[in-house]
Amino acid sequence: MIDLYFSPTPNGQKLHLFFEETGLAHRVVPVRLSAGEQFTAEFQAISPNTKIPAIVDHEPTDGTAPLALFESGAILVYLADKIGRLLPPSGRERHEVLQWLFWQVSGLGPMAGQAGYFRVYAARPVEAAIDRYTRELARLYGVLDRRLEGREYIAGRAYSIADIAAYPWIVPHRALGQDLDRHPNLQRWFDAIAARPATQRAYAGVVDVYTRPTRLSTASREALFGKATATATH
Repeated sequence: MIDLYFSPTPNGQKLHLFFEETGLAHRVVPVRLSAGEQFTAEFQAISPNTKIPAIVDHEPTDGTAPLALFESGAILVYLADKIGRLLPPSGRERHEVLQWLFWQVSGLGPMAGQAGYFRVYAARPVEAAIDRYTRELARLYGVLDRRLEGREYIAGRAYSIADIAAYPWIVPHRALGQDLDRHPNLQRWFDAIAARPATQRAYAGVVDVYTRPTRLSTASREALFGKATATATH
């Protein structure tokens, strides 16, 4: 059995998508980020960076003690290798998937997260930051749009963990100031993944964190973003 420490953020939804797509047995352990549960000693022992998602695999591939993993990209690689799905075992095809997975975790996700923070959650508007991150996110959407020209999925003809990693950061495109009409290949890909039964199950009842009401208590804001961002005016 695998314990999934989860909150329905885009990074959390990556793992939700993976489990729905594969049917791999797991148990969801909710982590209430706005309540500060990510800072408990128990959770930090699993995820030292105090971020979700994280897992504990009680039946790891090496057959030894339970294995704790944090960082969504590392978890996706581990799980895909564990079950032999959604990531080729070797060769160029594997490298194609991995390079786009790393592109997502190093670029698309962080830039989308910053755009979301400054556009939706910042206590005060910072126009330079809004412009900077919205434009950089538009550039990254363009990179993905060009990549998808003539390809069904990011790494080619096969659905992979690269698609699973990227999709949740396209879901809130409107709240992040992006227009998919400007990216027809990305729009096609997005619609195709949205239509997958596993995707529909993963997002059933999920309220996107960038489109829900953003009034937060001081305590919740500090738990989510830190004390400095809760009181900053510039």
